Amino acid sequence: MKFEKVLNFIKLHPEIFTVLGLFAAFYFIFFHNIGNYALMDVDETRYVAMARDMFYTKDFMTLYLNGDYFFEKPPLYFWGECLSFGIFGKVNEFTARFPVAFYGMLTSFMVYITGRKIVSRKFGLVSALILATSLEFIILAKFAILDIVLAMCVGFALCFGLLTYFCGERGKKYLWWLFYLSSGLAVMAKGIPGFVIPFGTMFFTAIAAKRFKELFRPVYWIPGAILFLLVVVPWHALMFNIHDPLFFNEYIVKHHLERFINSHEIGRKEPFYFFILTFLWGFFPWILSFIAALAAKFRAIKLYAVENLTREQRFLYLNVIAFLFTMLFFSSSSTKLVTYLLPIYIPAAFIGGYIWTHYEDFKKQIDISVYILGSIFIIAAFMAVFTPFYLPEQLYNDILNAKWLCIILLAAAGILSIIFARKNKVWGIFAVYTGLMLMLSAFGTKEFFNIDYKFGQNDLMEFAKYTKENNYELGAVNLGRKYSLLYYHGGTIDYRNGEDVSDMLRNKNEMIIIKTKDLDNIMKNLPYKTVKTGRRYSLIKAE
Repeated sequence: MKFEKVLNFIKLHPEIFTVLGLFAAFYFIFFHNIGNYALMDVDETRYVAMARDMFYTKDFMTLYLNGDYFFEKPPLYFWGECLSFGIFGKVNEFTARFPVAFYGMLTSFMVYITGRKIVSRKFGLVSALILATSLEFIILAKFAILDIVLAMCVGFALCFGLLTYFCGERGKKYLWWLFYLSSGLAVMAKGIPGFVIPFGTMFFTAIAAKRFKELFRPVYWIPGAILFLLVVVPWHALMFNIHDPLFFNEYIVKHHLERFINSHEIGRKEPFYFFILTFLWGFFPWILSFIAALAAKFRAIKLYAVENLTREQRFLYLNVIAFLFTMLFFSSSSTKLVTYLLPIYIPAAFIGGYIWTHYEDFKKQIDISVYILGSIFIIAAFMAVFTPFYLPEQLYNDILNAKWLCIILLAAAGILSIIFARKNKVWGIFAVYTGLMLMLSAFGTKEFFNIDYKFGQNDLMEFAKYTKENNYELGAVNLGRKYSLLYYHGGTIDYRNGEDVSDMLRNKNEMIIIKTKDLDNIMKNLPYKTVKTGRRYSLIKAE
């Protein structure tokens, strides 16, 4: 009787339990264990070190990196980090990663709310879980760098913009104002992409939806533009006033125009299809069903008149436009990094939500994708059992702590997903995929990070902490910009690239980190003694 009362209470309050369930899932996906592993080179340690300097100096306008001006990015990410440091009263791995995990959760909830409002609670729930369990989204929502901030702000702007096509006239102006506000915050997160993606998407979706004139209604765009400028202009104007022409040359020319037009200054040039390949792994485990479903319907795609589509079909249509525009924009840039693509997972999640909530229409394609992916999981788990026989001993020892977790999760996911597919239990398959990613995120991330550290970063962190504890200055020779030194040492690092380092050895209060294999070549005929030796690096000082 009591159990029946509980079930009846849940049925009477489905929204409460849906939200509570999402909170529980999002805790394990985004927050669990995020303070229990070190910050990673290169970007995580770099950006957190900069935010720490901002927090302690109380200069919240000008960004500095290792004592030099840093004009690559706007400051929104760093303000969020400082807020976290202030709330928790300390600077550490947890307080550094808490904001990005929070942004990942907020974005996922926004997807849920939008999907629920436009289509249904089930659609919103499925879309939100697809986003939250997509591989690249998980990684970057637990990695203290800027891209998740852009994804959140762009995601909010897209959701508010798409909601304007499905709401009544009374509330539409507020959604437009929120769209402009979110777009302004997106610019403050990462510059030009924060403007181009939301406004470009709304431009093309308005044409497709035959709402183009609506973009120019004064009641929408004039207050919206004011909100946008109030967010964007003050910091940019201040930087121009204080640091012109350096700010213009670095921020506008080098890190916006040059990044898009060519890669001569920045590097990172990749082919046009680079982000297509990125999406193929970044949307795991949903990518196979995504491709199979779209391929099945490709021949049936027509440019239907929007007014002839159902509400749900129109929403799908607009998200396909958003997906294609975002992919085209990033692919057109000369400079490409895998992290740039993160905003595309918002429309991809809505498209995935449509596919999985229309299982009857895509049953054959989804089942085939499940059989393929399930077989891959089972084969991978089987092969992992025999890793001692074909991996080098050192590499095997490196992965040992994560081995059985991966074997168990992959084997269970492969077997269960195939069983559910054979029994036509679509939500069983969906639960297996979300459960797999939740477990990997909550309990695997720490192990995967620790594996990566063993290839050299453990040395750097140990040496940096040692020099800090013993009040030594720290130099680094031919290491590139390993910012774990900057973060874990806490002071300015003397980075050198192939120059004469004799002056460093004359400083009795400085220690130097160098690759062990380079010692004989770089330190030839120079007097030094080795303080510590690690797997790849050595810590030396004047003899």
